[in-house]
Amino acid sequence: MSKNSNNQGRAYEYIWIQTLYEALYRRRKTRIIENSSLLANKKAWSKIDQDLQDDLTLSAQAAIDMLLELEPMLLESNNNDELTLEFQTDKKGVEGDVRDIVIRRECIAWVIGLSIKHRHEDAKHSRLSKDLDFGNIWYGLPCSQRYKEAIKSIFTRLEIAKNENKNWTDIQDKEETVYIPLLQAFIDEINRAYKKDRTLPEKLLEYLIGSEDYYKIISHDEKRITLIRTFNVHNTLNKQDQVNISIITVPIVELPTELVVLRFKKDSKTTVEMYLNNGWQISFRIHNASRKVEPSLKFAIKFEGMPATVMTFVCEWKTK
Repeated sequence: MSKNSNNQGRAYEYIWIQTLYEALYRRRKTRIIENSSLLANKKAWSKIDQDLQDDLTLSAQAAIDMLLELEPMLLESNNNDELTLEFQTDKKGVEGDVRDIVIRRECIAWVIGLSIKHRHEDAKHSRLSKDLDFGNIWYGLPCSQRYKEAIKSIFTRLEIAKNENKNWTDIQDKEETVYIPLLQAFIDEINRAYKKDRTLPEKLLEYLIGSEDYYKIISHDEKRITLIRTFNVHNTLNKQDQVNISIITVPIVELPTELVVLRFKKDSKTTVEMYLNNGWQISFRIHNASRKVEPSLKFAIKFEGMPATVMTFVCEWKTK
């Protein structure tokens, strides 16, 4: 992710917590917890221009009413019951909790989270390298020796190119000598792991969507819409309060139990597609993350298909 995209993402997170606070604090006791992530996101907000600030504000405002409808517990207040809004640290994401904003009610055991995305819907940007054991990280099964041997020469070549200060444009045959054999080794390793552990599909999905339930908020600036997606795997979202009942019922998300096929995308040398049961389809697009050659490559992992139990709400922006 470029520095500019990272700043815009952080700025969008900042205006979301501020917009949420504005919608709540007059109606119930609410507080934003100050931490280093809040300061970093506020700084990013100050660095973007006024037009983008206006658009991101409209984007957040467009989805607030729908979020309040989905979560009646946000507005319920009992005496001094305080609701807190807090940014998570980046460390939490590494540990498997992908929520950017965590919302708690201090007097009861109630927590929900928001994952905030600006202009993209990628699930993860995981890397592959010679020494990175993706199998152990993704689904708890260490990569085989066969996989390590298959990728060894690829990354050795990239290490040499890095030491020679080469750019990716200097590697004319990178698709045939790097991308395709690396992706084939990836496909073979996933298939080997699945034969050993039939729970791999569920574990892989839990890695991709995160360890906690949340609402995924995606801003599509060019379309002037904000999407809200429900990832309610553990049935912690959409709880009713003692007075208000949402007209919307958020179902529990069904995880996959079977890997149907993993193969190259048609006419592509950089992308493989995974088809699983229960409506899941995932694409893995490999790419170099920088101009200079590095002995690692990055995936853009995206959900191409999801079950109907992952609900999507489209919130149109109001005209300026």
